[in-house]
Amino acid sequence: MSRRIESHMLAGPAGRIEALLEEPDQAEPTFTALVCHPHPQHGGTMHNKVVYRLARGLRKAGAAVLRFNYRGVNLSEGAYAGGVGEVEDAAAALAWLRQRYPDLPFWLAGFSFGSRIVLQLGCREPLPEKILALGFPSLRPDADDALHCPAPRVFIQSENDEYSPPESFRTFFDKVSGAKQLIWIRGNDHFFTGALDELEEAIRSMAIHV
Repeated sequence: MSRRIESHMLAGPAGRIEALLEEPDQAEPTFTALVCHPHPQHGGTMHNKVVYRLARGLRKAGAAVLRFNYRGVNLSEGAYAGGVGEVEDAAAALAWLRQRYPDLPFWLAGFSFGSRIVLQLGCREPLPEKILALGFPSLRPDADDALHCPAPRVFIQSENDEYSPPESFRTFFDKVSGAKQLIWIRGNDHFFTGALDELEEAIRSMAIHV
């Protein structure tokens, strides 16, 4: 059985949402994962290189992965809505994914702005099995909004992230309540430059042993 790749236009709160569904190679999926991309006003799309590696690492671990573009990005309809609308876009994509695979547990994963989206969505019912937050920007004044959540969270950070220096992130992480894990990657910057292979393998290894 070869890997299934499907393009979809999903119904969203601001119009159609462009999405891409990928299943694992040579196996039935054992869980699902919704993956959210970086800030749409700074060039973020579902084809961002970190998002692609995140999705591939999860797929290698057995996930059926759904990536999508927020409203106003590429073929998705609508316009940027300050993060609030983007959470609702993610909720619509998640609802579609759960309907497609009703018997499988689901994860939420996101990079940068996408990590903020999944931390907001994943802390309300229905709870995901796990939230993966890559490149979470701990220097933002609203970072503390992510401190408390009933869902288990895994933070994956670059050691040289200009938006979340290690000292700042450790201070933030120490205040995070509940089940949590922190993985450091030897990236050169926020985008894990020079360490994308390490990032992908860390995601696969972490997810496959859950």
